[in-house]
Amino acid sequence: MKLTSIIAIYALFWVMSAFLLLPFGVRTADEAGEKKVPGQADSAPVNFRPGKIALRATILAAVLCALYIANYFEGWITVDDINIFGTPPGYGSPES
Repeated sequence: MKLTSIIAIYALFWVMSAFLLLPFGVRTADEAGEKKVPGQADSAPVNFRPGKIALRATILAAVLCALYIANYFEGWITVDDINIFGTPPGYGSPES
């Protein structure tokens, strides 16, 4: 596996992790007991910290990427392991 492939896979895991972690640890003004600004949405976060989310996403993406690369080299889970429908009829037959 090339270094550029590893970087691209890590970037995909990072974006996925960042979106996955966005709703955790965020509280609304009602939950925090703070006064809302006029025109503020009821669901607007009062304590949004993008740096903390980025750090958590970086750690989670590193773990997931390491597991993915380890599986790539070790072959723990292959396509045959997750193929729940079996081989399609006529796939790989000599007459095709």
